[in-house]
Amino acid sequence: MGTILLWLLILLPMAGGVVSYLTGRKNKTARDYTVMAVTLAEAVLAVLILVQTMGGNALSTGVEKVLGLGLHFTTDGFRSLYVLTASLMWFAASVFSREYMGHGRNRNRYYLFWLVTLGAVAGVLLSSDLYTTFVFFELMSFASFVWVIQEENEGSIHAGKLYLAIGVISGLVMLMGIMMLYQEFGTVTVAEITTVLSTGVELVQGAVSETKLFVTGCLICIGFAAKAGLFLLHVWLPKAHTVAPAPASAILSGVLTKMGIFGILVITGGMFLGNELWGLMLLAIGILTMFTGAFLALFSINFKKTLACSSVSQMGFIITGISMYALLHENALAMNGTLLHMLNHSMIKLVLFLTAGIIYMKTHSLDLNEIRGYGKNKPLLHAAFAIGAYSIAGIPLGSGYVSKTLIHESIVEYMAELGAGTVSTWVELAEILFLVTGGMTLAYMLKLYIAVFWEEGKAKEKPLCKAGTLITILVPAALLLVLGLLPNLTMDRVAEFGRLTEAAVAENHHGAVHYFTWTNLKGAVISISIGLVLYFGFIRTLLMKQMDGKRVYVDRLPEWFDLEQTIYQPVVLHLLPFVFGFFSRVLDKLTDFFAFVLGKKVLKPKKKHRPVPVGNGISYAVGTFLDKIVHMLNSTFCKKKPIQKSYVNSLAIMTMEMEATGNLVSRSVSFGLLLFCIGLVLTLLYLLLS
Repeated sequence: MGTILLWLLILLPMAGGVVSYLTGRKNKTARDYTVMAVTLAEAVLAVLILVQTMGGNALSTGVEKVLGLGLHFTTDGFRSLYVLTASLMWFAASVFSREYMGHGRNRNRYYLFWLVTLGAVAGVLLSSDLYTTFVFFELMSFASFVWVIQEENEGSIHAGKLYLAIGVISGLVMLMGIMMLYQEFGTVTVAEITTVLSTGVELVQGAVSETKLFVTGCLICIGFAAKAGLFLLHVWLPKAHTVAPAPASAILSGVLTKMGIFGILVITGGMFLGNELWGLMLLAIGILTMFTGAFLALFSINFKKTLACSSVSQMGFIITGISMYALLHENALAMNGTLLHMLNHSMIKLVLFLTAGIIYMKTHSLDLNEIRGYGKNKPLLHAAFAIGAYSIAGIPLGSGYVSKTLIHESIVEYMAELGAGTVSTWVELAEILFLVTGGMTLAYMLKLYIAVFWEEGKAKEKPLCKAGTLITILVPAALLLVLGLLPNLTMDRVAEFGRLTEAAVAENHHGAVHYFTWTNLKGAVISISIGLVLYFGFIRTLLMKQMDGKRVYVDRLPEWFDLEQTIYQPVVLHLLPFVFGFFSRVLDKLTDFFAFVLGKKVLKPKKKHRPVPVGNGISYAVGTFLDKIVHMLNSTFCKKKPIQKSYVNSLAIMTMEMEATGNLVSRSVSFGLLLFCIGLVLTLLYLLLS
């Protein structure tokens, strides 16, 4: 029965996507209800799996030799908990989509890939080896690409291309890392690799190379980091989230980014616990990501773009928690903070992005200057957004405060463990940036909240939305409120169930965390103070200006801060073509030179042949034969209307055109093969020399 549940959880949404597509061709309303029914059924299946896991009955299944290495699935507390979270979010977003997408285009296509992506996400979360993770991870990326380009305008097409390019390139890098891992261990099952590393067993090839293991881990994590939107690979996220439909943005931010986090968490827990270099690398990436995302959000005046940049920043908080998990080796504070912030962020972004969807449905704008005042006299929408903003800002009695406090305390604990030293100084700087970024989060959320719900503006559209649509926002908002008010009764128990190791839970049993003591409140107070200073001293002064008798929001972020325009496009579209073109021209000249020498000195012909007047020998012979037939016809049957065509010339022209096309194709294929060979040679050299 358990095996059937796992397969149903993966395959039901995919089959449901096909059914919804076919249903939609006949009846749009029936299609919408089909989608909601499938996502609800998925949530029910997730509950059944969660119940079995809570009873100590871990499920596993698989099929061998499919796609080479086979596909394998398993459950544990973390996986079953997050599968349920994703399913419930999908159901809520599907209910919201019925009104939001009511008059949209390509809805059948949208819902088909909407459900296929849900099945792929289930496959990622339940995967027990990295190859299975990769297969469903790539399926998820390609299926969700359709959401990004849903509107098919210039902005969405550009964002979709960027999303796909980063996804494909990073996916290939991840696959290379997985294959190197398989070569080293003979398996890609993380549990088996962990056993080998923890017991110190030598492989057939000898001891595991720490350098190769680190490089392999980095390659695999590049693919996951791209989906999570980590620093330097974050450029797709603000653009894709902004142009995608609001329900899709909620899932992209709340669930799909967590699939990247899930992969990094699995790699870290299975291969790099206690590895200082790995932990410090993740800490640096986490701090840079959280600060960069918050910095971009401060300047943005687009509602959804601000939320998207916020997602980048929150991924940085989560990666920081994973770094502490690695450095402190299964520390309960870091592990619980990481898990809880993943769950918190998912629910928070569901509330915030769906709020943005309601605003866009009624105002057809996301510009803060256009939607100012829309939320006035809308108490339910006001309350839902306020709870979401309050939670993500890390203010006490909000759910985000709990998870951020755990991560912050793990940093403090690591600093105490280090003592004085160079590394400790860098970690202290990381803690300062952690608190500053928390203040930046409060500042940009205050900007959205005050602009939409308190300031005077022209956006006063009514009615608000349908009751079912509003409920999809109010329910998760109410859940966030309960989690924040009763953290020891709710969030601590969730974290304990979702634990990754028994060691961490044993450590956690030393005592409950007292979230509201001054020691823990002090960090939040510092962040709140920084946030208020930034809002009133920076946003309300430098990021606003007087225009037509009133103050308006302005985006003062320099254009060069866009990494895509400043770095990626020039490199990909200009530098790389120039470099490869230069080397190709050099190789082409060298090839021509050696061919000339070979033809003159080595393959010198023994006798001269009479040159063909036009074309090649075959075209000239066939043309001459046809011309003789034409001459006979003109002398007999076609005297009155003689044929004027010369087949020698026409076949010669056709031959030259075919040769030109063939040369073009040959050079293109040769260039592609050349690049492939270069990559293959470099890979072989690395494998031989490492």
